Amino acid sequence: MRRGVLFWVVVAIAAITVCTGCVQILVPAPILSVLSAGRSPTALHLFGLVGMFMALFGGALLHGLFAHRPNPVVILWAGLQKFGAVAGVGIGVLHGIFAPLALLVTLFDFVSGVLILAYLPHARDLEGS
Repeated sequence: MRRGVLFWVVVAIAAITVCTGCVQILVPAPILSVLSAGRSPTALHLFGLVGMFMALFGGALLHGLFAHRPNPVVILWAGLQKFGAVAGVGIGVLHGIFAPLALLVTLFDFVSGVLILAYLPHARDLEGS
């Protein structure tokens, strides 16, 4: 199976998503502080839950990429998750929950979503082989 540059970029995105999700789970307070967000027990808990879903989607994407046959359904939903994150963080910035600095996160997630979905046709081609 041929794995080009886009494959490895998507692998890196998935690994970064797992790592950042785990950081959010383990130490949410410093991240919320950088984003100028509240650090109440509720906020810390919910931010950790978001991190858990990031880690799960990133892990699922890695699994879908390295499966014997790539799993286009998993790749599709991992890409859509990135656009959901863009919307969620963007709304948080609009409502004053996060500092505008958080828009850098949305930029990364938007580009990641585009790249993941750009890889989707390659996964479909490999699935059939």
